[in-house]
Amino acid sequence: MGLPTVAIVGRPNVGKSSLLNALAGEMISIVEPTAGVTRDRVSTFIGRDEQYFELIDTGGYGIVDSDELSGHIEQQIFQAITTASLVIFMTDVRDGLTPLDKKIAQLLRQHDLDVIGVANKADNAKMFPAAGEFTRLGFGEFMCISAENNLNKAVLLDTIFERLAHHEATGAPPEPVMKIAMVGKRNAGKSSMVNAIAGSERVIVSEVPGTTRDAIDVRIEKDGQTLIIIDTAGVRKKGKMADNIEFYSYVRATRSIQRADVVWFLIDATLPLSQVDKRLARLIAEEHKSCILVINKWDLAKDSAEMSDYEEYLTAMLPALKYAPIAFTTATAGKNVQAVLDLSAELFKQATTRVGTGRLNKAFEIIRDERTGAKRSGSAWPRVYYATQIATNPVTILMFVNNPKLFDENYLRYMAARLQALLPIGEVPVRLFARSHRSESRKKRPKPDRKR
Repeated sequence: MGLPTVAIVGRPNVGKSSLLNALAGEMISIVEPTAGVTRDRVSTFIGRDEQYFELIDTGGYGIVDSDELSGHIEQQIFQAITTASLVIFMTDVRDGLTPLDKKIAQLLRQHDLDVIGVANKADNAKMFPAAGEFTRLGFGEFMCISAENNLNKAVLLDTIFERLAHHEATGAPPEPVMKIAMVGKRNAGKSSMVNAIAGSERVIVSEVPGTTRDAIDVRIEKDGQTLIIIDTAGVRKKGKMADNIEFYSYVRATRSIQRADVVWFLIDATLPLSQVDKRLARLIAEEHKSCILVINKWDLAKDSAEMSDYEEYLTAMLPALKYAPIAFTTATAGKNVQAVLDLSAELFKQATTRVGTGRLNKAFEIIRDERTGAKRSGSAWPRVYYATQIATNPVTILMFVNNPKLFDENYLRYMAARLQALLPIGEVPVRLFARSHRSESRKKRPKPDRKR
């Protein structure tokens, strides 16, 4: 039996996302005064001792969405409550009982759900009596809370754990073996790809660009292992970001790259590469992330060129990701998705490889003997005395050298490419650091002045 789930349900802008963040103790959902920021189901795990549950934030029920996605949002809400072990029905004590609150109450009664009623934005005790009218909804007394100020947060958590006490304690959810981030321009097919992997409508898919606003972690069990698939908001030029929501979405997307083990960089095959694509490529490369260039909508590409021609085009346009393998997919049909998952596992294996010191230094000897490139300073050549691997994912190598200044960016890129070719790390980034060898450092020290 899986972990129990607790869904937060309510009309728009009553503070559902703020409550999820408060109970989790960290910023997970985007919080904005604009109604309708949350569209997909955003979730996190909360535990105490050996008892854990999954807390799910849902979109506002009854929202009139600016992008005409109201039906999709309500579908996500229905999926959340039909699988929930417990529902937190959230209202706004300042607004009082509204017709939409009554409609939500009727929906919850139809599904015969275990419900905890909470009246949010009760910032002080003087506001508590106003929550009395919510008893008319049929779920007993509503607990007064303030998600923003953490008022009664501990009491609410105690109540949740008490209501879930009959569920068998399963301990902490298993740690994921790999995290995969979906990044790309708006409408490149990231959410369709997540659903293809999950095998269900886990996130909203629409032709409307910018449908996904938050970074959404989707846990998937595959071959007895847990994967985290991170669906991110589509990125566009900073100058075209319309509001704070888009800015926060962009920040979440960049953070998702940082915490991912493998990045799927989705590229729309029907469109030419843009400045946004180039900027994302540079960001992925600067973070030294394993990456797959996932060419989506390949079936719709007009006058589709041969794959080899398109690969040459990508190499020329995105030189920073020259190391990244390329895959051609159709997310809506699930075509080639399994192959890309298998490739992700291979990249993760390469990125977590520990190269023996002997084998590593043999590779540096080969690079030294090649003597490719001009001398860096006068008659001095860049010289590596020995090297050792100090970290994985990314593969990180510390070199002890004659003079770190001789190892400029161009030469380091050359050495990384040669190491990729010589070692079993050919499709993942290599990070190199140069440090002066101790004997060389001693030579450069000025002799002590013995004059008195």
